[in-house]
Amino acid sequence: MYIKRKIEESIINTLNNTNTIIVVYGARQVGKTTLINKLLEQIDLRVLKINAEELKYASLFSSRDLEKMLTLVENYAVLFIDEAQTIENIGVNIKILHDAVPDLKIILSGSSSFDLSNKIKEPLTGRTKTYMLFPLSFSELKAEKNSFQLQELLPDFMVTGGYPRLMQFTTKKQTIAHLRELASSYLYKDILEFSNIKHAKKIYDLLRLLAFQIGHTVSIHELSKNLKMSSETVDHYIDLLEKSFIIFRLSGFSRNLRKEISKQDKIFFYDLGIRNSIINNFAALEDRTDVGQLWENFLISERLKQTHYNQLYKQTYFWRTYTGAELDYIEEYDGKLHAYEFKWGNKIPKVPKSWVENYKNTTFNYVNRANFLAFIL
Repeated sequence: MYIKRKIEESIINTLNNTNTIIVVYGARQVGKTTLINKLLEQIDLRVLKINAEELKYASLFSSRDLEKMLTLVENYAVLFIDEAQTIENIGVNIKILHDAVPDLKIILSGSSSFDLSNKIKEPLTGRTKTYMLFPLSFSELKAEKNSFQLQELLPDFMVTGGYPRLMQFTTKKQTIAHLRELASSYLYKDILEFSNIKHAKKIYDLLRLLAFQIGHTVSIHELSKNLKMSSETVDHYIDLLEKSFIIFRLSGFSRNLRKEISKQDKIFFYDLGIRNSIINNFAALEDRTDVGQLWENFLISERLKQTHYNQLYKQTYFWRTYTGAELDYIEEYDGKLHAYEFKWGNKIPKVPKSWVENYKNTTFNYVNRANFLAFIL
């Protein structure tokens, strides 16, 4: 079953009404190729589809040979290059082609921003429109399911996540097997190929430590001690994992009050199925001790997807003091702070006194299983 993705209409609009180069980022297997192919079926134009991992195309589009590129795209109106980050000098070559044939519509997809963005940023400045595609979100599933069905889906989604291919499987055994394959070196293939990391185990060991720490502040120093690596190396690896769309950071909010924690981040996973695969725990929620952590990760990642898809520009944080006061999630926009506390149970939390005393004119809300759909949809 195909689930309509949130960015579809915007991409179609850009494709139909402009000659802007479209760039679609996202982790491997989130559905970039499926999405673009689906959109290309809707336009009445001749399309050339290229897998950049094929050597003949990688060679041609890294050659800076305009004549060769013109012979390839001749009689085509649209060029789609999948996994474009694998091509050396892709940005310079696409600039050459775009300048020579401005009416040619070009779509590039990439599973690692650290490589593709570096290659296209300078040569294609002002010529691109960038889209991010995440694993399936509840806001996308809402098109197929009503609120009752989404509530029923929640426990499975918090354990196995939202990678699109999982929708094809009918058993949990098939789902887990696919997630384990994804969470092996395939998901971070780009990191191993385009950086100096020689062994996947280093990345996997780091991810495992991060997976156990979702919902908690992360100490780079402690991670480096556990992994027997320098703090600089650990921070570099985390940066690569972010740019491969596997994890993301949430920084501590502070207005420089003495007791606020601001120099450590929390790290969350875009997809909980990947997180649970890394720690090899697919137990049902009622049998777990980390439900609160899963709930926090789920809500923040879903909120992130929704705000990104709707192009809502917000600064996001958590808030914590050394004396133990905390708020799970803060959004800052339009000059105002909006605080949230997440509860898996029905207990109604109180806003911390130190927050109220120090930050006036802010909103406070709590999110639990009864009202979470309003928060993420």
